[in-house]
Amino acid sequence: MSVVIDGLHVEIHGAEDAPAVLLSPGLGGSGGYWAPQVAVLAERHRVILYDHRGTGRSDRHLPDASVAAMGDDMARILDGLGIASAAIVGHAAGGIAGLALALKAPGRVDRLVLVNGWARAERHFLRCFETRLALLRGTGVEAYVRAQPLFLYPAAWIAEHFDALEDEAAHIIAGFPGIDTVERRIAALAAFDETDRLADCMVPVLALASEDDMLVPWRASRALAEGLPNGQFALLPRGGHACNVTEPAAFAAAVLPFLTPGT
Repeated sequence: MSVVIDGLHVEIHGAEDAPAVLLSPGLGGSGGYWAPQVAVLAERHRVILYDHRGTGRSDRHLPDASVAAMGDDMARILDGLGIASAAIVGHAAGGIAGLALALKAPGRVDRLVLVNGWARAERHFLRCFETRLALLRGTGVEAYVRAQPLFLYPAAWIAEHFDALEDEAAHIIAGFPGIDTVERRIAALAAFDETDRLADCMVPVLALASEDDMLVPWRASRALAEGLPNGQFALLPRGGHACNVTEPAAFAAAVLPFLTPGT
């Protein structure tokens, strides 16, 4: 089922009476990013996907690109669906948006899985985004999009899925949200810093990282978990930044027990 809530394109899968889990994508903003997880999560959950504001099928007008505003959009979706609280699984940008919501309104977040995220951006992360922005500004959208897999996936996985990634690039280019929107979203991720407030977050959080993520060093997730009163840290040996795409079975094995404790 698909609905539009306050300009946000939302898809719902699974039984209506099952525990809700909201999946929030990373910088690209497309809910379709979570395709490898939908079926397995929908066996026990009401799975909610959405496109971030300013991207995909959601309203392309982006009045506020901040991480806090991304978190507020999650609350709007829950309100629109009549859901008091939900588990949130967020990848990078989507994960720190979930953390922002957990800090602002902890009653809305049952538990949070923060995939390859951070409490404060490391210098390596910032350098990667400076490089990507230089491509975007200097050579255009196509070069930016075609370089994206280098930051998301391990080299061997890229080689094995080269044709599919070429097809995906064409789709991303056709639906590109615009240079200004991407620049503003990247600036928001770079500015995010909640290290001083982590101790205030009582929501259970699983900080999941992959050891070969070349965009966000895995130690950022470890530091995040160590700073949270109810934080846990899990490290996948491989998978790159988009580990839920490249290693869906290992990802599910790490995440499902946290989402459904006691099962």
